[in-house]
Order: sequence, then structure tokens, then C-alpha cells
Amino acid sequence: MKTILVLGAGMSSSSLIRYFLENSQEYNWQVRIVDQDLNVVNEKINGHPNGIALSFNALDADERRPEIEKADLVISMLPARFHIGVAEDCIDLKTNLITPSYISPEMRALDEKAKAAGIIIMNEIGVDPGIDHMSAMKIIHEIQDRGGKVTGFKSFCGGLIAPESDNNPWNYKFTWNPRNVVLAGQGGAACFLRNNTFKYIPYNRLFGRLDYLSIEGYGDFVGYANRDSLSYRETYGLQDIPTIFRGTLRRPGYCKAWDVFIELGMTDDSYQMVHTEKLTPRSFLNSFLPYHPTRSVENKFKDFIREDRMDSFERFEWLGLFKDEPMVGIENASPAQVLQKILVDKLSLEEGDKDMLVMIHEFEYELNGHQSKITSHMVNIGEDQVYTSMSNTVGLPAAICGKMILTGDLKTTGVTLPVQKEVYTPILKELESFDIRFVEKEVANYC
Repeated sequence: MKTILVLGAGMSSSSLIRYFLENSQEYNWQVRIVDQDLNVVNEKINGHPNGIALSFNALDADERRPEIEKADLVISMLPARFHIGVAEDCIDLKTNLITPSYISPEMRALDEKAKAAGIIIMNEIGVDPGIDHMSAMKIIHEIQDRGGKVTGFKSFCGGLIAPESDNNPWNYKFTWNPRNVVLAGQGGAACFLRNNTFKYIPYNRLFGRLDYLSIEGYGDFVGYANRDSLSYRETYGLQDIPTIFRGTLRRPGYCKAWDVFIELGMTDDSYQMVHTEKLTPRSFLNSFLPYHPTRSVENKFKDFIREDRMDSFERFEWLGLFKDEPMVGIENASPAQVLQKILVDKLSLEEGDKDMLVMIHEFEYELNGHQSKITSHMVNIGEDQVYTSMSNTVGLPAAICGKMILTGDLKTTGVTLPVQKEVYTPILKELESFDIRFVEKEVANYC
């Protein structure tokens, strides 16, 4: 019997755990799952005989090393900053490791040690990063195998609400960490390439510079730029590409309204406000509007958003920003933390809701003197509030890769990510059985 150790049983682990347990009889696996909340683990195991619930501090090397030593494969679903310690233990104990997180410089530096230990440390094998890499590299390699040269690559991904559960004017509900949504785009200007020209969008303009896209049967979307598109030139072997751009998807109207929060200063996480435990949504909003002895908060806000954005007023009214009712206060909170509290109260998934994951790629390439274009998109709807689309698209690629490692079908060693054909081909094929599939369309003689 081979042993799989899963560190972390949060929302994104649900589908991964289910996959391992459902395949454990056929492949003779024992699945040991660690979380500080033992009840959460037991819910995920649901009485399966090959699942073992464990509760200890996975951040403590002394507590986790004995379990890593027993394992043939470790899946770290911990926050990304804790992966290095786990990776160092896995190298010492010669245990294979998978994480869905971006490869950090510190992780890359472990490549030779991992190879010397004879293990694989597979990173970036969730959805974004993960499925984006695999689906993009499939088409890039196909173009190159035909003798073509990729001249432009755009990629967009978004965790959204399924159409049947879309019942609010923001056309959005949280399907991922709300804090990451509130702080999206901060930390530096977005940087990308368009026609061999480096382009930069600072945070205060990010949600005003949008790409417009549509998918038949699913309607219209907008995409705002991710912070770093340039590093993907090396990841995809496209160092000389003239155009490369990666972005995040939302429904039309969302970004124009979100821009108001940014302009007001409500997404700022750099300082603490005074007496935040006493704030109401109305007093919070008024904190960022100019004083006037007679004008109401509503009228001051209308002055601020201007006539050209007045169609967004309904979104803010629906959030309850003008209500003077107490909310569960947070002491010493930043503006971003207060805003997050207001949004979570209104934009969380409700019972029966389903989420949706959307990914869109656009490739331009030269072949035999002609310019051509390929579009590729994937839309996946979640099953329920446990096995969400986010959980499926994050967890299933990692789980399938884990199966390949345990069965010996994947023999690569070192610190890597899923951009090789021998990795992405079987994973993409199996993902189709879970309704995670791409629809491709080629436009010959594009221009």
C-alpha cells in the first residue's frame, strides 16, 4: 500500500481528497489528511476506509516530518509561504511533493537537491497556475510542431458565479479568498507586451483598461491585466514573442464599479482606521467623502462617482453602503478589511449556489507566410458548495498528477511545473472526463 499525505483540508482540497479516496481501492492507496480542524477532515473522508484523519500543526517540522517519512507522496495545500519548509523535509526524506502554488525563487533553488534525492517537486498544478499552463502549452507545441511561430498570446481566467446563481447587480460572488479579491492588482504596476512595446498599468488605472471578450452561450466578459505577464515568456519558451498578456475575467460593469472603491481609498490595506468596531456601512463610506453641512451621503457619493458612472449606483445601494445599521465590527481594521466585511456579507455563496470557472486563450501565429489565430476557451460549472468549480479545477490536476507519480507514469525529477507533453497530455485528457475541457477554434489567414 502506498501512502498519500495531504497537508490542509480546506475548500480547495475537497475534490483532490475525493479523487484520491475514490481511486484508493484500485491503486491500493492510504490517504492521510491533516488539518487543525479534525471535524473538517472527517467530513471530507466521510467514513471511507482508506482515509485517515490527522490533526497536528503542519507548520511545525517536528510534527510533520514523521508523517512525511511514512508517505510516498505529499500534497501541500498550505499557504504558499510554507511550501519551502515542506519541500526541504521532502528532499531530506526522499518523498515526492506536489503544490498548486507558483514556483518561488527559493523553491527553484532546490532543483539540484531534489534531483539528487531522486524526487519530483511539481508546482503550479492547480487551475491558474496549472490548467492555464497545460492548455496553453498544448496549443503552442502544436503550432511549433507544424512549423509555425507564435507571435501573440493572451490568456484570461476568472472565478465567477454560474449563470443560474447570478442574482445580484455585481454579477459576482466570492468563490475564492475574499481578501485576495479586495487586494487584487496591488503591489506594483501590471506589465505586459503589445507589439514589441512594454506596457504598464498602475493600480489606480488597472480596472479602467479592459479587454472585452465573449463566449457563445455564456455572454460577455471583461479582462483586466494581471501584475506580471512577462515571466510567462520563459515559462512557455516564448522569449521573443511580440505580444503577451494575462488577465483576470469579470462580468461587464464590475470593474467600472470596483474602480470607485479604489478611487475612494477603500481597498487600502496600509493603515488602520479609528474605532472601526463602531462603523456602519454608511459611516464607513462617509469617512472617504468630503464634509458638507447639508448634503446627504447619497448626494456626496453621486458627486464623487460622476454622471458617466451613475449606472453603477445601484450596485453600491444593493451592497447596503447607505445603511446606518451596525455591522459586526472589526477593531483596528484597515479600509480594505472593513470593505471585505461588507462585501462578504452580501457576495458570499448561498445555499444551492454554483460557481463557474472561465478560461480564455488567444494565440496569433505565423505559418507559411500567413497570419493565423486560434482561440480556446473552457467553462466549468461547480457541482455544489463543497465540490465547487474552483475546488475541481484546483484539486483535480494535482490529484491526477499524483496518480501519475505513484504509478510510475511520471518519472521526472527536480523542481518543475506541468509544461511538458508527457505531463499535460494525460492530465488534460482525464480532466475532460470531469467536464473540464477546452473548445478550440482556428481562424486561418487572420490578417
